[in-house]
Amino acid sequence: MMYRFSLLGVVLCAGVSLAQAQDAKQPLYNVVDGYKVDANTMKGFRTWRAAACDRCHGANQEGMVGPSLVNSLKTLTKEEFVKTVRDGRLEKGMQSFGTNKQVMDNIDQLYAYLKGRSDGAITRSKVEEVQ
Repeated sequence: MMYRFSLLGVVLCAGVSLAQAQDAKQPLYNVVDGYKVDANTMKGFRTWRAAACDRCHGANQEGMVGPSLVNSLKTLTKEEFVKTVRDGRLEKGMQSFGTNKQVMDNIDQLYAYLKGRSDGAITRSKVEEVQ
């Protein structure tokens, strides 16, 4: 067990960083009516569109040449997702986005958007920002 101290008090962590413990308090995404999302999740959707991920994974993330991300993110950890996006899977035709600044700067938001789709909280691929 490891203890982390902060100005907010003591956080007890079992192999978890302070940032991870703090992140656990905040939801990964917020969705209203199945398609209205918070600003960070909206950044993830915009990153999805800008990187043209739909060319391989389909407009609804349900797969085409590449696998269904709706299914894959049910079992893929965030670390595995980041590694795959960053490094690619060249043997399977997945390009690397490690040098794509927009993708790498918004990898957490992209994950949140796709995880929301996979979890069924985001019920359609095209989303709007909650006002």
